Amino acid sequence: MDRTEMDSFDETIARKQRSEAVLRAAGVSINPHLPLIESEGEIFVRSPREVAERLLALNIVAVKGEGLEQEIIERIVEERGIRPLFSPLELVFIDDPDPSEHDRLQFVWRYEAAWVLFWSLNFVQGPLGLPSHLCDVPMLTETVRDSANLTANGTRSARELLDEADLIYRCAWAIRQAGLDRVTPVGSLAPGVTMERHYALNWLIDPDGSDWDDVDTST
Repeated sequence: MDRTEMDSFDETIARKQRSEAVLRAAGVSINPHLPLIESEGEIFVRSPREVAERLLALNIVAVKGEGLEQEIIERIVEERGIRPLFSPLELVFIDDPDPSEHDRLQFVWRYEAAWVLFWSLNFVQGPLGLPSHLCDVPMLTETVRDSANLTANGTRSARELLDEADLIYRCAWAIRQAGLDRVTPVGSLAPGVTMERHYALNWLIDPDGSDWDDVDTST
């Protein structure tokens, strides 16, 4: 292992240790045997434009899930020319004039994924922190609606993205293990928030640049 590889390994070990320390302090169960996540040299970081376009698509599907009328959704999509921004699964939902309550609820949760992208574009200060509460939906939707340039502030560094990705990976394990054990997750983790953050962060740093509908969130 050369010096660069050693530095990358040390970086990922330190990141894992920081995440575990945060979780222990919050009373969240950890699995010390979970693998390390990728280092900075192993990830593919999305461009600001790609992140902004994905943020816009997520915001629209979440707004529709919340109950905005179909004719208004169709007008927004047409006027802004954003139909190409939606994933195949999102298009099915966008085109459905009467989606099920289950589908609406699933897409409302996309606000939490959108918040991660919003944060990554530097509209939110500081780290994301533990996924223990819902995001600020009014701030999110108003900024996305009114901003003429969502890429103006650039994107977070690879290190910041990996710090959050490592933490959420270990949060997701804790929640899934609690489900298997049929117990309430220890700590203040919100399962829905955790799932959406995990999905969005994995998309942001996916080494393969996977499409949105194909993101892997296995633990």
